[in-house]
Amino acid sequence: MTAAPYDLELIQRCLSRDRQAWESLVDRSLRIVVQVVRHTARTRGISIAASDQDDLVAEVFLELCNNDFACLKRFRGGSSFSTYLTVIARRVIVRNLVKRPSLSPSQTEIVERPAATDSLAELTELLEHLNQTEATLVRLHHLEGRSYQEISRQTGVPENSIGPTLSRAREKMSAEIAKQEQAANSAAATKTLPRRVA
Repeated sequence: MTAAPYDLELIQRCLSRDRQAWESLVDRSLRIVVQVVRHTARTRGISIAASDQDDLVAEVFLELCNNDFACLKRFRGGSSFSTYLTVIARRVIVRNLVKRPSLSPSQTEIVERPAATDSLAELTELLEHLNQTEATLVRLHHLEGRSYQEISRQTGVPENSIGPTLSRAREKMSAEIAKQEQAANSAAATKTLPRRVA
């Protein structure tokens, strides 16, 4: 799914220092960022106060502004902006959560994470190995933090079918990651083999 023309135009206006465009982008993105904050905290077994949630949301938008809007400049429209934003948001949120020494990832997160990557390019590539329904459910549940009920209402997929479909999608993505790692290890081993002496 590529970016909507309106999102691309809005980002360009933000890069041109259009204040109204920035406020519009924040308004359009706020719900997604809040969902990512809640989902990331929940999968880490962390209960956060409303003030902590607000701080994390602010950190995400600050990241978008940092270094002269570097994150926005890197967005090329190869995916939807919501997908790009959720990857950025999750990276920022995890980075801030792990700064607290008393908190560490729980087993829940290990189970629920669909892929061991924070790279949008890698994530997009993994989603391409799923069928359209699986990719949509992974994006809505794991990236945007939507509940099964919300996903069912939005997509028309029966609520009792979402869990099994997500499980199949995670298995496919895990298999693809394992395949890529095996290929990388084989390539590395080949490079380190000693050359025969004639």
